[in-house]
Parts: sequence; structure tokens; C-alpha cells
Amino acid sequence: MMPSGKNQRLRYKRRENGLTDYRRRLRMLRGGLPRAVVRVSNTQMTCQVVEYATEGDKVLVEVKTSSLTDKHGWPIDASRKSIPASYLTGFAVGKKAIAAGCDTAILDIGLAASTKGNRVYAALKGMIDAGLEIPHGEDVLPSEERIMGSHIDESLATAVESTKKSIEEAHA
Repeated sequence: MMPSGKNQRLRYKRRENGLTDYRRRLRMLRGGLPRAVVRVSNTQMTCQVVEYATEGDKVLVEVKTSSLTDKHGWPIDASRKSIPASYLTGFAVGKKAIAAGCDTAILDIGLAASTKGNRVYAALKGMIDAGLEIPHGEDVLPSEERIMGSHIDESLATAVESTKKSIEEAHA
């Protein structure tokens, strides 16, 4: 429905489509810190460290879970949006961000559900383990056995270890 009349304003399109919560975004931007953006799609996860600029947000570093398979030896048949894959994506973006000179950020989960131990918080745990300083509560992070993938398959733990080692070597 289109607003009509002199006292009605058109709402932002991203707000109307339910894509952006502008009130939450403004609160995050007021802090002046870069944002650690975590987004989950149907097939994979994307982690970015984004800095605000008046002409548009500037992406400092970005890692998608597809790069885990291409560059770091993540098994092709393993899920790209599981908790272990999310953790490794967060770990990789944390290492890249530190190499780019960014050592603190705040978490931006967008409109994702804030459920204890979910994939977004697995990526947060990866960023923290990489050395990025992000304010958080310890109770929201997933358990170590879920991060290692033992709830999915016992052999996945070795794949997590080898992929993590490959990420550390690439950013050493």
C-alpha cells in the first residue's frame, strides 16, 4: 500500500521488505567499530569485516565457506553451512582481519535468530579463537564437540583440525 497525503512518508525499501533493521544498524554504527558481519544463505555462509563510510560500507575482508573447499582442503561432500564449517569460516575471516590490521569489531548478525549455540555464534567463536576481540557472552557459544563436528560424524573432527591448520599456515 502506497502512502498518500502530505504528512505521510515512504518507508525505506529494505525496511519494507524486512531486510534491514535500521534502528539496530544505527546503534551499531554509533560505536565507531568495524562490524563482523555473519550471514547464512541456503547453501553457504559468508563472514565479513565491514567498516562504515558515508559513501557506502567498505568491506575490509570477506570469506565464504566455498573458499574452505577451494583453498584449505575442507571435504567436498561436507556441508558448507554446518556448525564446523561456520566456525572455520569465522576463524579464517578473523585471521585475515588481524593480518589487515583490524583487531576489534562488534558482531552483526542482521535479522538472523539469536539462538544459543547456532551457526552465527559458531562463526563468532572462530573469530575469537583467531584473535579478533568481539564483545560477547560465553553462554551463547556452541560446545567444543559441536564445533569439532562429532555430532555429525566422527571423521569430521580430523577434517576440522586439518582445515584449521591450513588456515593458520596461510595467514602466518
